[in-house]
Amino acid sequence: MSEFFHMGGYGSYVWSAMAIFVGVLALDAVAPLIKRRRVLRELRARARRAQKRNEESV
Repeated sequence: MSEFFHMGGYGSYVWSAMAIFVGVLALDAVAPLIKRRRVLRELRARARRAQKRNEESV
């Protein structure tokens, strides 16, 4: 098992590359969710401002 993780002396390179890959993959999965939340928050704020303006003009 130790030889598997050591990978003939290239283990540190292989495992660090795998860690970076998994990190980028996770960011790629989470980024759209974060952007969606931000866009929805902005749209709600715009709707509140528009509603407030309409109430003031009546």
